Amino acid sequence: MKNLSPRLFWDTNPEQVDMQEHKAFIISRVLEYGTISDWKVILKYYGLKEIAKTATKFRTLDNKALAFIVTLSGIEKEKFRCYTNQLSANQHLNF
Repeated sequence: MKNLSPRLFWDTNPEQVDMQEHKAFIISRVLEYGTISDWKVILKYYGLKEIAKTATKFRTLDNKALAFIVTLSGIEKEKFRCYTNQLSANQHLNF
């Protein structure tokens, strides 16, 4: 935890975040808000396969983070829950 940017955990106490217990939370925050240094920390700790597997289950993930993990993992974006949820969500009409 001490190697990750403190700004990733603006709404929680970083001392209480456990790398194993809160794996999905940490991966999500790093993908969406982390730096390349943060990415390297989780890549070394979890490995690309585990990060990608975890990310496929996220309900939401911003488009840039999704594109990043899709490119690195080679997993089709259609396999990611956040992508299929986005397609099924009602879109607002722009007038």
